[in-house]
Amino acid sequence: MDKRLTDLTDEELIKEFQDNNTIQAYEILVNRFKDPLTNYVYRFLGDKDICTDIVQDTMIKFYIHKDSYKSFAKFSTWIYTIAGNLARNELKRRKRRTIFSLDNTGDDDDRKIQIEDTSFVSPERSTDSEMKGEIIQKALLKVKPVYREVVILRDIED
Repeated sequence: MDKRLTDLTDEELIKEFQDNNTIQAYEILVNRFKDPLTNYVYRFLGDKDICTDIVQDTMIKFYIHKDSYKSFAKFSTWIYTIAGNLARNELKRRKRRTIFSLDNTGDDDDRKIQIEDTSFVSPERSTDSEMKGEIIQKALLKVKPVYREVVILRDIED
């Protein structure tokens, strides 16, 4: 990587990417924001696999829509907004998803059932700090998404 580029601020890097289509600037921004965005989206959804997909989609949207970023806002605000919107869309999608029984006989009284797996606990979470993180995550998932985002941005992402 070009040493000059790595010294640039986020806003300078996005400007370089917008003006000159410098892929290295894009890669530096992806590397800077990949882990913080993953943490942010995970706190929203509580699912590592979906979280990875959403962060990937965020980076793709960033690449495709780079020219929609305006310099009056911080780059971090813009990219977190993209990730937050995608996470909220996933939450909405989850609410709409229904599961039907395989034993469905077609009777009129068959009911749609929505199943939510809240019992999964990752085996690698064995230390005290990880258990505290899990408790915090469960509590965050009980909070309405709009308030959850405020807590995540303020207390977790600074």
